[in-house]
Amino acid sequence: MDAEFCVEALKLALAKHGTPEIFNADQGSRFTSGDWIDLLMDAKVKISMDGKGRWIDNLTIKRLSRSLKYECVYLHAFEKGSEAKVGIRAWLTYSKARRPHSTHGILTHDGADAGKIKLTRLAA
Repeated sequence: MDAEFCVEALKLALAKHGTPEIFNADQGSRFTSGDWIDLLMDAKVKISMDGKGRWIDNLTIKRLSRSLKYECVYLHAFEKGSEAKVGIRAWLTYSKARRPHSTHGILTHDGADAGKIKLTRLAA
């Protein structure tokens, strides 16, 4: 994956999803390239970069990736990309809405998010 590919992906994401307040990335060469930095600065996005080589930054996504592979991808013999897309989307929906997670005290992601919203409203 090179810087040009990442810049094009960022352009598409900004066009589709709008401009975030802040963008956090690692210090890989593709995220420190002039084109990448210029694009974010032109869009008035604050840039945040993690410490170089911080293994913990990828821990959550690696756990999600592992669960997805072992609980979905390896169990189904998807023959087409379209089948994989439907199957993975269904698993992600299940994982977010119905699968309890020990990280959240055995709540689902949605349940944990609802609790955060409720706590925020009470505190305000």
